[in-house]
Amino acid sequence: MLAVDALIRARLSSEVPLINEIGGYIIAAGGKRLRPALVLLMARAIGATGDLPHLLAVVIEFIHTATLLHDDVVDHSDRRRGRKTANAVWGNAGAVLSGDFLYSRSFQLMVESRRMEVMQVMADTTNAIAEGEVLQLMNCNDPDITEARYLRVIELKTAQLFRAAASLGAIAANVPAERIGHYAEFGHAFGMTYQLIDDLLDYTADPEVSGKNLGTDLAEGKPTLPLLHAMRNGSEPQRALIRDAIANGRVDRIDEVLETVEATGAIPYTRALAETHSDSAIEALQGLPETRYKKALIDLVRFCLGRES
Repeated sequence: MLAVDALIRARLSSEVPLINEIGGYIIAAGGKRLRPALVLLMARAIGATGDLPHLLAVVIEFIHTATLLHDDVVDHSDRRRGRKTANAVWGNAGAVLSGDFLYSRSFQLMVESRRMEVMQVMADTTNAIAEGEVLQLMNCNDPDITEARYLRVIELKTAQLFRAAASLGAIAANVPAERIGHYAEFGHAFGMTYQLIDDLLDYTADPEVSGKNLGTDLAEGKPTLPLLHAMRNGSEPQRALIRDAIANGRVDRIDEVLETVEATGAIPYTRALAETHSDSAIEALQGLPETRYKKALIDLVRFCLGRES
């Protein structure tokens, strides 16, 4: 990961001072680096050697960071990881254009890998992410969306990039094309676990630990699984409360919403689905040899399931 961080800093370099400034600010913000870690661990677990996994890990991290820059503009966010967002500091134009730079730089790195499979995976992935973002935008403030539609959003918007990370790790290990999909399934299940827990934390996390206020998704009108379950299983007044909260982003009623989420069993319901996906992720690793890399992948799944921020 230290090698990946060094490569990130080297490849962020630009002749344009603002890009360097924003890029440095984003990298300094840190984060879990789960996606590049997944590339490295999957590659080493299968038996990859050399530096290609580092390059592909940077590709994944640049794509991920670009989506965050764009997301924060779309969502009008002013805080991420306890700090001001790039758009809050430099404005929407600077954030969007810097995100575009990261997208284009990531494709330069893909070409450098000289692997057509990498280009194919990431072309499909970035397109799916864009579809997921648009679908999520369509879902905002709509209390009538189904659980299936919600799951499709997180599949496209989040799980697809984790799927790509696992796929790139397999490609770096020279896995036959027909086997890449097997390892991709690990990434998909891992990503679903991650996002379900992320959506749950919006109603259960300690703001001092998570770095964001409870009800952030609610304020943006995002009908996530805890709200959908609460609305489906609540009393008539509870359903009316949740519908109003989703339709109007009623973060001012967050205490009532939290009580309803708790009372309707939405928290254990969401966690149980996350656990199902985490079990699928671990099952997908069973064919790998017993190495510290495989153990770390399993530990990473369990970490995501139990995280508090």
